Amino acid sequence: MARIELNDLTKEFGSITALDSVSLQLEKGQIVGLLGPNGSGKTTLIKILNGLLTPTAGKALISGMEPGVETRKVVAFLPDRNALPEYMTTTQLMDMYQDFFADFNREKAENMIADLGIDMKQQMKNMSKGTKEKLQLCLVMAREAEVYLLDEPIGGVDPATRDYILRTIISNYSEDAVVVISTHLISDVESVLDDVIFLKEGRVVLHGPADEIREEKGESIDQLFREVFRC
Repeated sequence: MARIELNDLTKEFGSITALDSVSLQLEKGQIVGLLGPNGSGKTTLIKILNGLLTPTAGKALISGMEPGVETRKVVAFLPDRNALPEYMTTTQLMDMYQDFFADFNREKAENMIADLGIDMKQQMKNMSKGTKEKLQLCLVMAREAEVYLLDEPIGGVDPATRDYILRTIISNYSEDAVVVISTHLISDVESVLDDVIFLKEGRVVLHGPADEIREEKGESIDQLFREVFRC
């Protein structure tokens, strides 16, 4: 069974079509790049998979289930903006994740947070933007989920932090899971991707294993992306 299955998935906002008849399958044991410029439909797709938006037509399935209460038990979601209570401390946020998610591995979270030197007693509102992003990622990747949906996880951080974030993603998901990384920063993530999806104006214009695409096209994913999405 595919971890993620999309069948003619369409999402419209009034006269605007954000996703247009998207069909694909993503198997477990992969890190998948959901690649496209701003406005290509990446966040809309991730929100549908997380049950935050409802399709206009077609279907999305997570491990055979339509997104909803049950799938939230197996999907770990990192939004592109902070969605956590700013008044909470690091410890309180871990307590909240432990209460909400049966698959939350507290020891794993504590180890990652200690690696980064994040203060357990500091409130989120007093943290830098980069520290907030790292903390959110630690909480999400400390879940032992079947699907990880990461929306622009390296968008606003420095290169050293990007390296740490990518290492964290690689080392903290199991072969039974699929990780979807939505980003337009292709060169930073290309080395970790097993599979890539190019989204353009809500349509899939390319989907396949990263190595096969590089071999067939004779260039990097980053170079190909620049060609496909040239302004």
